[in-house]
Amino acid sequence: MKKTIGKILALMMCLIMAGALSACGSKEKVYKVSTEPTYPPFDTTNKSGDIVGFDMDLMKAIAKDQGFKVEFESLEFDALIPALKSDSTDIVIAGMNVTPERAKQVAFSDPYYKTGIVVLVKKDNTTISGWDSFTSGSGLKVAVQTGTSQADIAEQLKKEGKISKVTILNQNTTALQQLENGDVDAVLVDKPVAVDIVASKGEKYKVVGDMKADSVADVAIAVKTDNKDLLKKINKGLKNLKENGTYDKLAKKWKIEQ
Repeated sequence: MKKTIGKILALMMCLIMAGALSACGSKEKVYKVSTEPTYPPFDTTNKSGDIVGFDMDLMKAIAKDQGFKVEFESLEFDALIPALKSDSTDIVIAGMNVTPERAKQVAFSDPYYKTGIVVLVKKDNTTISGWDSFTSGSGLKVAVQTGTSQADIAEQLKKEGKISKVTILNQNTTALQQLENGDVDAVLVDKPVAVDIVASKGEKYKVVGDMKADSVADVAIAVKTDNKDLLKKINKGLKNLKENGTYDKLAKKWKIEQ
């Protein structure tokens, strides 16, 4: 009888321990990650509608390295920082340039890329050869995505009288449509995005000139300013991925120039 009771108690203990372990496993932290998926190769959607890209793979690799999980959601670019500030999201990774103004509102990780802005035009354009083409009285029109560094540069060019009109749109894809329709003469966009566009639609578009010198900036992951623990995890994970070769593999997969 005692042996039977002992076996029952042992079985009960095993079940309790198994339940405890299961409960621990189910409490793995899940962070909401927001992006604006019209920015290939960093952030885009596949044919199934899933959010994919270099940023997504990088964030998932950081999460795996640091023992947490992530869920992605799509937002307009100019809604990303407000989402962080209002606690409706935990992380923003969207090919976001680090700027002094943004750094006042969010906490940025260590940089994971460096980029700059270029001029994208239609393939048959012979008027615009680069940034020097934007001169006083040029009458040129450009399209940019809202909330971006490109938008700031375009507004400054307009203020200086070097372009006649700035069309600010929610998505890069809409800006490209404006260019294709002839509504604007050029689109200002980050170089890796422009390279990806030309790679897939080289018969329609081309990049003219170099990156604007004063537009070169670090790209980083953003969290809320007081979320120091999460920022520490992201930085540690990013460092590990760069050291173990995972970062390079992902960059090669998405054809990201380094």
